[in-house]
Amino acid sequence: MSYHPNEVSRRATVARVLLGVGFIALTSAFFRAQVMRNKEYLAQAEQNRFREVPLAAPRGIILDRNGRIIAENLPGYAVSLLSPSADSLRTAMRRLSNIIPITDDQVEAAVRRWRKNPTRPAVILPDAPFDVVAVLEERRVENPSLIIQSTPKRYYPDGPAVASFVGYTGEITERELADTNYSDYKPGQQIGKGGLERSYEAQLRGKEGVRYVEVDARGRVVRDAGARAEEEPQAASRLTTNIDMDLQLFVMSLLGDSLRAGVVAIEPTSGAVLALHSAPTFDPNRFVGGIPADYWKELNTDPRRPLYNKVIQGRYPPASTWKLATSAMAMEAGLVQLDDHMPQPCTGGYRYGRYFRCWNHKGHGDISLRQAIEQSCDVFFYQVGLKLGLSRMVAGGLKLKMRERSGVDLPNETQPQFPPDAQNYFNERYGTRGWVPGSVALNLSIGQGENAQTLINMARFYTALATDGKAAKPEIVTRNPERVQIMNLTEPQMLGLRLAMAGVVSSRGTANSARIEGITVAGKTGTAQNPPNPDHAWFMGFAPAEQPKIVVGVFVEFGEHGYVAARIATKVMEHYLKAVTKPLVTTE
Repeated sequence: MSYHPNEVSRRATVARVLLGVGFIALTSAFFRAQVMRNKEYLAQAEQNRFREVPLAAPRGIILDRNGRIIAENLPGYAVSLLSPSADSLRTAMRRLSNIIPITDDQVEAAVRRWRKNPTRPAVILPDAPFDVVAVLEERRVENPSLIIQSTPKRYYPDGPAVASFVGYTGEITERELADTNYSDYKPGQQIGKGGLERSYEAQLRGKEGVRYVEVDARGRVVRDAGARAEEEPQAASRLTTNIDMDLQLFVMSLLGDSLRAGVVAIEPTSGAVLALHSAPTFDPNRFVGGIPADYWKELNTDPRRPLYNKVIQGRYPPASTWKLATSAMAMEAGLVQLDDHMPQPCTGGYRYGRYFRCWNHKGHGDISLRQAIEQSCDVFFYQVGLKLGLSRMVAGGLKLKMRERSGVDLPNETQPQFPPDAQNYFNERYGTRGWVPGSVALNLSIGQGENAQTLINMARFYTALATDGKAAKPEIVTRNPERVQIMNLTEPQMLGLRLAMAGVVSSRGTANSARIEGITVAGKTGTAQNPPNPDHAWFMGFAPAEQPKIVVGVFVEFGEHGYVAARIATKVMEHYLKAVTKPLVTTE
């Protein structure tokens, strides 16, 4: 078959055009790939060839006021796997389970970490024991995707003694990763989970570093060291607290593991928290790297609730420790002064519709406000409560910040319970005919009824009694010291209240068995009703009474009598005051 010369020429021209267009297209594509998008494709190739291995930053060391370590870092080991898919990761972990013990939960946890960020190694053992690491190192050739690295491990030298305020660290959860507060965190990272570790996470976390490993198409490590320049992690700065570890350990020794109790000690003028302990306690070191299931179950099933912080979360009727609040309100309103007597002497009870008993069934007789504080006479304070009336008592409690959190720099502080007003609250709770204002005032006057306070908030109130009527915000780490005027009493009135409180811890008072030789203690006991269980024991106070240096609050669940808490509190005061006044030993 032959073609006309013109047809051949036409077809040749078309072919040349098509070839030219194709050549231009290919040249353009090559130019675009090799020149214009060179950096993009090079980065993609580098990403396929290199994998980031995070280098955990050491968390900031936490110190007490004297430089003693509360939290530090020890060398630990983390084991991770590089994997191109979730199925490959599961397969690799099943293979590893023939060498070391790996549970199904650990497999699924690793898969979840991988899915959050497939380009990073999936952590399979965040806190691997040395013997496990040794076994894996021996079998490294059989598991080329395995990454074993040294990583800082959180450690608390006095673990159980500091658990109530230091908290603990743990792996960030999926819910936390979804929180905007943790937007720059990645799966597998350790964060503060409670206490100071959580409150000061931004300061304690440090900056994560990164090293690179070279992998093949299957994600197997072909070169580890020197694959690419590393970015060194940056350790966080130190965090110095107001805690006095000597006092903290002493407090723990007093409570032991048998009492259900809370103790807090505060400098009244600054709000600096010197000690804070809730008993029974737990060991935060057991939480690092993942808490063992049996230990977690033990803590959660213990009826003494070791995870429940009785200083900042426990909410209980303040009982007779509240009588100082009632006294301050009445004195500020000009209704009663320290030497005033009530119309009806105490004969063991007071009738107001029904019979309201005094704790002393024999009665205290005709006594003054000063004596009523010393002997904790309920009948006297019933009458003060009626003089005040419910409206003034509720307003006074609100002025004293008894419905507000103390503001201590710890997470999960419970808000105290106190009426927000004198009418609507009770109408909604009991109905318009279901309550009598006078009866409510009688109960409130002695720290019972619709009033439940945290130990930390009562301690804040007592810092005002120990000074000039200004309450100090409790702070474990000094950030912004704050003192708020909550009482407007004259200097002689404040002194008179302190002297009356000193009478409580004297031969005439309810805490006469808690006296300290050579130190005048001012305080108030409280025995909170807790039917059908035994009563709770309170003590709030400070020393020395003339120039207070420490405020101590003690609460003992089922302690039955306030003097039980008083004996603990005065031992704390004595230990601290003798330590701070101890002469320095110098050497030539």
